[in-house]
Amino acid sequence: MDLVRHLRYFTVVAEELHFGNAAIRLGMAQPPLSQRIKRLEEELGVRLFDRSARQVRLTEAGRLLLGEAREIVTRVDRLHELARQGQGTVLKVGVPPDLAAAAIAALVAGFREIKPEVRLAPAEIWTADQVTALAEGTIDVGLVRHPVSAPGLEYGRVLVQAQGALLAEGDPLTAVGEVHLADLAGRELVMPPKVGEPGLHAEVLSECRRHGFVPAQVHEGAGLGLVLAGAAVAFGPKAELPGLAWRPLLGSPIMSRVSTAWRMATASGNDLIGEFSAVAVRTLKERAGMTDEGAVPARRISRRPGMLA
Repeated sequence: MDLVRHLRYFTVVAEELHFGNAAIRLGMAQPPLSQRIKRLEEELGVRLFDRSARQVRLTEAGRLLLGEAREIVTRVDRLHELARQGQGTVLKVGVPPDLAAAAIAALVAGFREIKPEVRLAPAEIWTADQVTALAEGTIDVGLVRHPVSAPGLEYGRVLVQAQGALLAEGDPLTAVGEVHLADLAGRELVMPPKVGEPGLHAEVLSECRRHGFVPAQVHEGAGLGLVLAGAAVAFGPKAELPGLAWRPLLGSPIMSRVSTAWRMATASGNDLIGEFSAVAVRTLKERAGMTDEGAVPARRISRRPGMLA
């Protein structure tokens, strides 16, 4: 558990005494915030808040902890600031944990070409945690997946990428040129974690149901071990991976949409964010085959008998 981050959540909830308001202030959804406060309480072995349908109040233990928690968070922020001063200008960037290593390397190299005096520091963080990190100022700019909406953030150009089906190389579906989503009916599915990518999670499962694929079980994570074992399928960009086969989905119903994101408050006068966004667009187009949203016309997907409307 990241104790400092959880203490930061605690101080904001203690100041707001309202989980909804605290979540808005932190730029995150309320359920994950409640879960993290509960995790902190379990770690410390005390109840920090008395919760009721009408109000949230600090317990005695919570009141005693608040001052210490604020001091710890302030000192850690100061340590980060001193470290940055000692190593020159650093641009802290959030990237999805499942972004290909080659794409991350290309981002770093591309930014170094135009700004050799600035060090790019990428951190692998899911979208929901990037939103929180942007709100807290622990990263300067993020590479987020859509749909995402958070107060106080601005977004760069949205790029899209068709997702295909990742299958074990011995799967019978590898014999066909294109896979219909309905062909996957009854199979299990590997997806990024719901708490980290709530918008993507809801959108993909909705599209699957709409075209006749209701996964028997959804496994959350970035690994493809279950796919290699033939126990599940996953969606992803075209790739050649040992033991796996990739097949396009008929009609391209599953799309990945990404863009850069940053805090409105920090964007003013910060040319580095704009320059990184330009490098990110160029790199994702060249290395990941992404295109501008709206540049690819939608393809009609024929429905199978008995498919859901």
